[in-house]
Amino acid sequence: MAFLSATLDRVKPSPTIAVTTLAQELKAAGRDVIGLGAGEPDFDTPEHIKEAAIAAMNAGKTKYTAPDGIPELKQAVCDKFARENGLTYEPKQISVGTGGKQILYNALMATLDPGDEVVIPAPYWVSYPDMVLLAGGEPVVVECGIESGFKMTPEDLDAAITPKTKWLIFNSPSNPTGAGYSRDEMKALTEVLMKHPHVWVMSDDMYEHLVFDDFEFVSPAQIEPGLYDRTLTVNGVSKAYAMTGWRIGYAGGPVELIAAMRKIQSQSTSNPCTISQWAAVEALNGTQDFLADNAKLFQRRRDLVVSMLNAAKGVECPTPEGAFYVYPSIAGCIGKTTPDGVVIENDEVFCTKLLEDTGVAVVFGAAFGVSPNFRISYATSDEALTTACTRIQDFCAKLR
Repeated sequence: MAFLSATLDRVKPSPTIAVTTLAQELKAAGRDVIGLGAGEPDFDTPEHIKEAAIAAMNAGKTKYTAPDGIPELKQAVCDKFARENGLTYEPKQISVGTGGKQILYNALMATLDPGDEVVIPAPYWVSYPDMVLLAGGEPVVVECGIESGFKMTPEDLDAAITPKTKWLIFNSPSNPTGAGYSRDEMKALTEVLMKHPHVWVMSDDMYEHLVFDDFEFVSPAQIEPGLYDRTLTVNGVSKAYAMTGWRIGYAGGPVELIAAMRKIQSQSTSNPCTISQWAAVEALNGTQDFLADNAKLFQRRRDLVVSMLNAAKGVECPTPEGAFYVYPSIAGCIGKTTPDGVVIENDEVFCTKLLEDTGVAVVFGAAFGVSPNFRISYATSDEALTTACTRIQDFCAKLR
């Protein structure tokens, strides 16, 4: 349609949302569907956070706020960064948006000019490359396969940087793989970045509190203070606090960048939902005791899913350090044929047939930049996960 912007030709709709929508439609039509596509905790927002939202409504705190957050929430974010990450920010260095996605988008819109490059390790969260394209930049994808634990090496990073590089988008633990960078691995990457002072770092720390075993979460500016003045440290309340629908993300960064992001937000959405902001104040300032219990729950589910998927014929599933995703390889299934004669040519065909034949909805790996794989979100019940993994085992066993 000639009326629409040519920019739209550069991007695609979110595949994860598409899979979740299709699963919901099939379920509504009466199909027995287990949706493992959405990255969303299955338990409710903690009561004390909901109560804070109700109290805010009852107190009449329902008006417009500053475009990028109320002072109380900005201070709570500053306190969180100092308490948990050893990063010192002032409220003028904090941006609060409608989810972490808006924070990332605002930052890219505020900084990218045509021809600017953004280094993105793959597998990547599906929205990173498309947001770069919408902002006029060029994604430079660094493929990190299963042999490297889905992690970028310092050599990979150094080779990807050019004079046109403006940002590195970095996500640990990762969506879609759950892979997390250790302190030593992070230090090695920051050493590369210190050699390239024109490159800024966008650190997406959304899964910070969902780490397992003895893994220690670290953020780039925390490891290398020399990166502080060119790092945007992004986080939010969606995953750790089971507040996906509340839509609150935040970031700390240089004053000039935060001011530019505020300008964009003031001319787009303006302030995030006021009630959600007050709920987020309580999330960050209130008790954090439940976070460890939630992480243990997800770790148990991780172990269940990894064990069952590795028992499936043709599937190899690494054990992730965090988040609530696994990203198994189905290299052993490619080229095989289903009982009804469909050749599994790639991971998209595999996932389509898996949904059609078994009712299990997962997201194909090509959406995240690395194939042949698929992503499972194990943020659902043990019963659903056990049933889904059994169906995947059966599906793979029938391939010839």
